[in-house]
Amino acid sequence: MTTVYLFLIGSIALNGCLLWYITKILRKFVFISENLADLFLTTKAFQVFVNSLYGMNNYHGEPMIQELLFKIRQVTEEIEMFRDIFEYTLDEELEEELNAATEETIEEE
Repeated sequence: MTTVYLFLIGSIALNGCLLWYITKILRKFVFISENLADLFLTTKAFQVFVNSLYGMNNYHGEPMIQELLFKIRQVTEEIEMFRDIFEYTLDEELEEELNAATEETIEEE
């Protein structure tokens, strides 16, 4: 009978530890998700800025800006792959505005 109580107490202690660990991991997941969403939106905003800069008469056709645009697109695509995993905290309205701005600058080219 005492061994049953020992197993019961051990099981409760183990479940408590596992619950604490899961809570800690989920908090890290939310933190990473929020920061990754911010990073994605910041990169997307920078891409919109460089696209508009490239569209200006003074800078249109500038090879360095064109290369910068290419690199930004690569970085954005890499972040987007990770964003698909952590998309739970993404500000969708802001992303839609940035996508619309990106499309406008592409149409102007």
